[in-house]
Amino acid sequence: MSSSSSLNSLLSSASSSTGIDISSILEAATGASTPGIDVTSAVNAAVTAAQAPETAWQNQITALQSQTTALTQIQTDATNLDNDVQALNSLTGPLSAASVTSSNSNVVTATAASGSATTNNVVVVQNLASTASYISTVEATTTTDLPAESLTITNGSGKSSTITTESGVNTLSDLETAVNGAGLGLTASIVTDASGSRLAITSNTSGSAGNFTVSSTDTSFGFKSAVTGINAALTVNGIAISSATNTVTGAAPGLTLHLLSASTTSVSLSVAPDTSQASNAINQFVTDYNTAIGDLNTEFSDSGSGQGALADDPAVRNLQSELLSALSYTATPASGSTKTTVPNLTSLGISVNSNGTLSVDSTTLNNVLQTNFSDVQNFFQGSSLNGFANSLDQQLTSFISPADGAFTVDLQSISAQSSGLQTDITNFQANVITPLQAQLQSEYSQAEILLQQLPEQKTQISTELGQNSSSGS
Repeated sequence: MSSSSSLNSLLSSASSSTGIDISSILEAATGASTPGIDVTSAVNAAVTAAQAPETAWQNQITALQSQTTALTQIQTDATNLDNDVQALNSLTGPLSAASVTSSNSNVVTATAASGSATTNNVVVVQNLASTASYISTVEATTTTDLPAESLTITNGSGKSSTITTESGVNTLSDLETAVNGAGLGLTASIVTDASGSRLAITSNTSGSAGNFTVSSTDTSFGFKSAVTGINAALTVNGIAISSATNTVTGAAPGLTLHLLSASTTSVSLSVAPDTSQASNAINQFVTDYNTAIGDLNTEFSDSGSGQGALADDPAVRNLQSELLSALSYTATPASGSTKTTVPNLTSLGISVNSNGTLSVDSTTLNNVLQTNFSDVQNFFQGSSLNGFANSLDQQLTSFISPADGAFTVDLQSISAQSSGLQTDITNFQANVITPLQAQLQSEYSQAEILLQQLPEQKTQISTELGQNSSSGS
């Protein structure tokens, strides 16, 4: 009902009375004893009431966002755990790593490739490989003028370069640049000490193949040999080996030898499984398993504020069940064996707590790794990479596969729901709320204009009523 019609109704109903309270009429029309409407507040209140569906949809989006956050975290947990078991199942992973112990690490050490067999190798280092070098006559400074002469440098391959001084090559600095630019596989550098400055030339190739010569036509300035390049000489398990470098590969299966000094005494290099890497990998598996189970437990435990955002998600419930059931895995003995000392996680010193998390007895684990490493390897990898690690990997993959994993599908579904609700909000806002807001803004503004005219109308009405009363009408 408009303000004018409200006034007319009130006036009609009161026409038989001579005691009309115009203030009451104004208050009935405007809701206040003075004219005026707070248009913004009135419109906002009406729009807010109309936005109830949007509020419900936004609450649903917020709930879906909470599910996405929680599910993404659990997916990350499962991925980390899957990375652990894949490493334990790898032929180049921590269970295949080997360590080498040297009886004299001052003479020779070694590293072993993954899968290297347990062996003992005897090494005798007669001499180390050396790198050929020449040193020049001492000059006062790097900028002292050199005498006129020709220097001929010939590398081990027979390639030569002749450099003539006093023709653009006037100082040690110039000569350094010229040698480095000759393309002979040599490196020149200036050495400065208390006696002055000299030019050192060193082969880029160690061993005898890197030998080179430097000859000059002037005896006042020249070069002399500082070190002759020779190959390293050693025996490995009684076999003579010559190496151009002090890093020797191929002398023993899977080993890379690092020669440090010569010695007439033999050195023993013992190759064995790297139990330290294996222990670290197994403990990392336990840590990541506990993280995953802990986050899953949080979703289903009621701490007083209700369960987690994923309490009704079947995929999450299934993962919790799969992880707990995986702990009962039992290994079959390795091929050719009738029994195994490591049939299950318990035999590794890994126990299950009441909340599903795991604990590791380090003493038991380390003892098993030291005494029955092959059984540990068999438990995780099986006879053909089909042991515990592969079994759990397959279970986890069904959840985290980027193509069709349960969590992948779940997150896609949540994203689609959220997008659909956001579209509903956008359309509702455009098709309902925005037109309604414009309509209310117009109507309330028009009412405001009418109300602003009421004081004048009040005066006119009072005058008319007064006249009518005096005339006895």
